[in-house]
Amino acid sequence: MKKMLKNKKGFTLIELMIVVAIIGILAAIAIPNFMNYQCKARQSEAKTNLGAIRVAQEAYLAENNTYASDIGSLGWETKGETEYTYSIISGDSTSFSAQATADNFKGTDTDTWTIDQDGDLQNTVNACQ
Repeated sequence: MKKMLKNKKGFTLIELMIVVAIIGILAAIAIPNFMNYQCKARQSEAKTNLGAIRVAQEAYLAENNTYASDIGSLGWETKGETEYTYSIISGDSTSFSAQATADNFKGTDTDTWTIDQDGDLQNTVNACQ
């Protein structure tokens, strides 16, 4: 009988509780970092498309001696579903400003990016903070 009790193998409740606590601590550290990386990956859409709008504006300037004042004039459009809505804020013979806005970016936040004729890309409202 004594021999049967000694050969029993398994985990005690305390050992299992320690493992669960360690997993909880690791999850508390990892999940916010993962959400931040995911948010920054979504922002790459805005950066890429605003760069494409800038290139289209430069081509428009070369042909028309002025920047386009609306996005429809550029002949530029997104393909597929996008997180952001794109618009030209201003455009004249010397400058332009384009904007990408995502409402409900991370559930409730708004994320806004702008670019100008010099390629100055700014995140005016950052949802990834």
